[in-house]
Amino acid sequence: MDKLKILIVASEVVPFAKTGGLADVAGALPKALRALGHDVLVVMPRYYMVDKQKYNLQALEGALGVDMGRNGETWGLVLEGVLPNSDVPVYFIEHEGYFGRKELYDEGGYGYIDNAERFIFFSKAALQLSKKLHFQADIIHANDWHSAIIPLLLNTKYANDPHFKDTASVLTIHNLQHQGRFSKDVMELLGIGWESFNTYELEDFDGVNLLKGGVVHADAITTVSPKYAQEIRTPEFDWGLKDVLNAHAHKLYGILNGVDYEEWSPCNDPFIAKNYDVDAMSGKKVCKEELQKFFNLPVREDVPVIGFVGRLADQKGISLIAHEIWKLMRLDVQVVLLGAGEKWAEGFFSHVSEIYKDKFGSYIGYRNDLAHQIEAGSDFFLMPSLFEPCGLNQIYSLSYGTLPIVRATGGLDDTIENFDASNNSGTGFKFYDASPEALYGTISWAIDTWYNNKDAIRQLVHNGMKKHFGWDDTAKIYEGVYYQAQQHRHKN
Repeated sequence: MDKLKILIVASEVVPFAKTGGLADVAGALPKALRALGHDVLVVMPRYYMVDKQKYNLQALEGALGVDMGRNGETWGLVLEGVLPNSDVPVYFIEHEGYFGRKELYDEGGYGYIDNAERFIFFSKAALQLSKKLHFQADIIHANDWHSAIIPLLLNTKYANDPHFKDTASVLTIHNLQHQGRFSKDVMELLGIGWESFNTYELEDFDGVNLLKGGVVHADAITTVSPKYAQEIRTPEFDWGLKDVLNAHAHKLYGILNGVDYEEWSPCNDPFIAKNYDVDAMSGKKVCKEELQKFFNLPVREDVPVIGFVGRLADQKGISLIAHEIWKLMRLDVQVVLLGAGEKWAEGFFSHVSEIYKDKFGSYIGYRNDLAHQIEAGSDFFLMPSLFEPCGLNQIYSLSYGTLPIVRATGGLDDTIENFDASNNSGTGFKFYDASPEALYGTISWAIDTWYNNKDAIRQLVHNGMKKHFGWDDTAKIYEGVYYQAQQHRHKN
């Protein structure tokens, strides 16, 4: 197979800036593609949180001019760095007016009013940077709505530009809930002509839907798990886009996210009390003790600990947990929770930890070290998501010998195999209905198994720790999609 020149465009990249799984993919996939021999560049905005000194970012000579339609030519700067522990170049688009802000997309729960303008600028700047660097990409890989206009621009504004004549586009949907819906005034910033404002391309209830335009024009579309690729074509999970996705299903692929096992492995995790592996599990007992001490819970080896790490958002099933928590507290169990988000949930779970000091511990906020410690010290890990494009914590849990309790949706269904008591197969416990009763029943099932079938629990832990979801395998699947995208490009 030919080696490819790949330009990955993402609004967030680990370790520079992160709000979700997009950043994890954009930070890990380029390194895995590089290991396969491909020439990879990454482009992202230079938010104020990205420390120029810490990452030794160097300014490229000359400014970058971007045609912003009615706003005229807008200028930005470009900084260059590398992805840590790699030789993959990362280019940062700098524009103080657009990106010199405290957060990435919103503050206090309100999206920035000029988000459309910010990310249209960013997407166009990425294309201009490709020309400035004389980097004629075989593939431009866009991610979510923030860069979804790139496939559209390649087919319109840049259709006759010789620099892009052999460039195919791939668009990854990390979360279909967020589509980049704006007023139709945005057309005057795109600079592509009003002929694309139609129901088959950009128009959406008399506004503009940037992700929709990307879906229509991309040479290949991917989601972050095979199950999610199926779900988003149904009314329950489509967020209004199923007709468009079904029309373009021939170029839609579900690719499960990989995991960085250099960061998420109990063998070498620097954040946990004692390292361990599948053949030497005594360290996990130490981690459990330290976790109980951190949350001021009674130090008991004979009680199951259930962990939760995630955004306190409705998507994550927190309403289901809240509904059943009082019944759960009547069981002989301990629960630890790490997360922040909806204010009612922050207050509610803090209140529960005050009432049940010996059974429920909460930390409102986020700490990476504590996330690792919960994975290592818990016996079960709870993910009752209403929808979950991929999910990573359930895969981390498998690595740490912590049994996932999950709703069978998206990547959770793809990665977790349900316990079968007839032969002790499986890697966790799954439920299907998004109901409080289904959640409580499954937790009860898991706890009953923990108390009354120790052999099964040991076998499930062993099964899970033997699983592998590395980026090396995932990158090869992306490589195949890139070649498919090239074929699609050359046929059309």
